[in-house]
Amino acid sequence: MTEKSVVGDLINFRGLVYAPLNENGVILLFGKVMHDLNMYIEEIKPGFPDCIARRFVGKGWERVSIEFEYTSSNFKAHGHDPEQCDIVVCWEHDWSNCPLEVIELKSEIQTLENYPITRPGSSDNQIQDIEKDIDKILATLGALPDVKKWYKAIFDNLSQIDDSIWAKVGEKFIGWYSPEKSFASIALKKQSIRIECFSRGADLKGTKVASQRFAPRWSKFTVKSDTDVQQTVEILTESQKRIKEAIKAGEPTSYFSGGEPTCGAPRNPDEDTEPDGKVSTIRNAFAEKSEDQK
Repeated sequence: MTEKSVVGDLINFRGLVYAPLNENGVILLFGKVMHDLNMYIEEIKPGFPDCIARRFVGKGWERVSIEFEYTSSNFKAHGHDPEQCDIVVCWEHDWSNCPLEVIELKSEIQTLENYPITRPGSSDNQIQDIEKDIDKILATLGALPDVKKWYKAIFDNLSQIDDSIWAKVGEKFIGWYSPEKSFASIALKKQSIRIECFSRGADLKGTKVASQRFAPRWSKFTVKSDTDVQQTVEILTESQKRIKEAIKAGEPTSYFSGGEPTCGAPRNPDEDTEPDGKVSTIRNAFAEKSEDQK
């Protein structure tokens, strides 16, 4: 007999198709709305209370302790001490005369903006129109026609080798997927194409390490002429092969995997971190070059 699947009511809220049926679903949904509730999380921990968070109260961020429950009455049923908790976050509030503040997610999400599920791959979150999005980037840069020609030639060649490779276009950068994970980040420039690709921490002919300190498992190189196209195809074919092997081996593959932690670290312009510009969302949070490089 196949395993039975029981789901909650249809809500289609920010990627969560069905309403929670348990505490785990409540935690996931809270993570999707905590910014709307003017909160951030400091700690999720075993035992009681489940969560330590901060809530903005005008003058600053107040510390609050949170217990997650499917229904608010579960707090009482589980024998928790109201004196040791500030807020109950639940899907449904069914506890009259509750001595604590209750955030009932079932009603909260009715007033919040929803983000529909869309196909990835386009900067406007519509069905992919790769060529249109790339043209937009190139026009903003004032790029030479050769840049688009090189990009198309490289991607077309890779697609002939493996037609499962796909592209996701952002405002400035393009990610190429293996198809499970991104193995290359493409930065179109006025007269060149800057590429950073997964190397698995091993030498990759024609490239150099993206950052020995922060990104030792990624490499970088630049396309500057027609003669670079074939070598680029060879490099990226090998990069895709390596990321597939890494996925199969259970290895981390993100840009910063294997490097020093970067969260909160100030960017040193003299450090060889990302001289070619930022690619991922996390890297964009640090800084980008103040002027575009050729």
